[in-house]
Amino acid sequence: MAKNLLEMRGITKLFPGVRALNDVNLIVEQGEIHALCGENGAGKSTLMNVLSGIYPYGTYEGEIYYDDALCQFHTIRDSEKRGIVIIHQELALVPYLSVGENMFLGNERQRAGCLNWNATYEEAETYMRMVGLQENPRTLIKDLGMGKQQLLEIAKALAKNVRLLILDEPTSSLNESDARKLLDLLLRFKREKGITSIIISHKLNELAYVADKITVLRDGMTIETLSQASNEVTEERIIRGMVGREMVNRYPHRDKRPSGDVALQVEDWTVYHPQYTERRVVDGVSLTVHQGEVVGVAGLIGAGRTELAMSVFGRAYGAKISGTLKKGGKELRLTGIPDAIRNGLAYITEDRKGDGLVLGDSIKHNITLAHPAAISNRGVLDKDKELRGAQAYRDKLSIKCPTVEQFVGNLSGGNQQKVLVGKWIFAQPDVLILDEPTRGVDVGAKYEIYQIINDLAAQDKSILMISSELPELLGMCDRIYVMNDGRIIAELTREEASQEIIMNHIMQASKGAIGA
Repeated sequence: MAKNLLEMRGITKLFPGVRALNDVNLIVEQGEIHALCGENGAGKSTLMNVLSGIYPYGTYEGEIYYDDALCQFHTIRDSEKRGIVIIHQELALVPYLSVGENMFLGNERQRAGCLNWNATYEEAETYMRMVGLQENPRTLIKDLGMGKQQLLEIAKALAKNVRLLILDEPTSSLNESDARKLLDLLLRFKREKGITSIIISHKLNELAYVADKITVLRDGMTIETLSQASNEVTEERIIRGMVGREMVNRYPHRDKRPSGDVALQVEDWTVYHPQYTERRVVDGVSLTVHQGEVVGVAGLIGAGRTELAMSVFGRAYGAKISGTLKKGGKELRLTGIPDAIRNGLAYITEDRKGDGLVLGDSIKHNITLAHPAAISNRGVLDKDKELRGAQAYRDKLSIKCPTVEQFVGNLSGGNQQKVLVGKWIFAQPDVLILDEPTRGVDVGAKYEIYQIINDLAAQDKSILMISSELPELLGMCDRIYVMNDGRIIAELTREEASQEIIMNHIMQASKGAIGA
């Protein structure tokens, strides 16, 4: 019988107005991969922050036993000394420092009181090779893709002699190929080095692939722990534990199908990279979206989907932009983001924390930010209007918070996403461009966001939806455009589209590009 490496007993954590954890228990055996799942706000990240010392001893109730010893971590350094390393969803890397500098930041290699650069880069290269990175350790972080940055975080953990590795949504920004590489790496380290891992993820198929056991949290409480060895792990059972009910359909039914006029038309749209201005990132794209229609854009990371969306939204991205943009048959010559908003366009970014929300400000201010005219009288802010508007959208979108005065940064990921959606619906747009609208969101919150999308379509709003999750596009969209290397390579109706057909189009286009 395997030894228990970690036991968390009766963990309770309170925030003002919120009981985030309520008598939570967790047991993790030595050498296993243990998954935590639950809806946004269930307490998963909070529990791991308690374990790693981010929430220090004394700020929570309960006991933590690690290697049979009672632990009282006051800082993250205390837990790292014991071999517990946490990798957050937002990576802790400095873009303009090198790989080697990031690898040992706060853990510097020194000799005689001075930084030892030779040792820094030699050791960095050793750990990089262990996770399959072949780059030069002097490469700047900004020049690495997201998948490689995730692998680098694991290499950093190895440099700290990790025994228990905690990963919070490690694949949320990765495509399927990079995600599988990361999961396979965890399996290899478990097998070859005996490293124990705790992984938080909303991607249930990934948990079924990698985890030995899955603990389900709901409303800050432990619901159950499922074991792969006992054949207890099914997506249906995990979902039932997470949301407290059966979910027969992942995607809500939409009766009304679009029959309206063309709302948005993009013709021969070409965009160049803003820094490398000879590099074309969107190449002659043409597409249409009708009133009341949900149109998907599929493609691998790097296909140009986000670049297309941002450039259409008031030329928020790119250089040497050319082509024609029409709304309701009338050509738009947008000069910036405020101009796009005035003309009824909205863009829900894939990076809610970096570009979409002001984390250090209230829910109230974030929801009303894009449409100040709606809460003003003759240019003067009406605080009562602002409060009523924010509260209405909190209720409409089921945002879990004690008050709209709460800072957005204190919300769970799913509730932050709802605030972001609410911000742009409050702006009363006619056309919404949604870029990865359910990234990092649990299955229950996803369903709520899908219902919001369907409600908007029923109001004859037009939706252009970018997603890396093909089942999501297939379940929600009336038509799907497929992009590869900046071009539209296929247009499929709801009836024509399938995962296999979409991927075949992408693979064929990639082969053609290589052959050319």
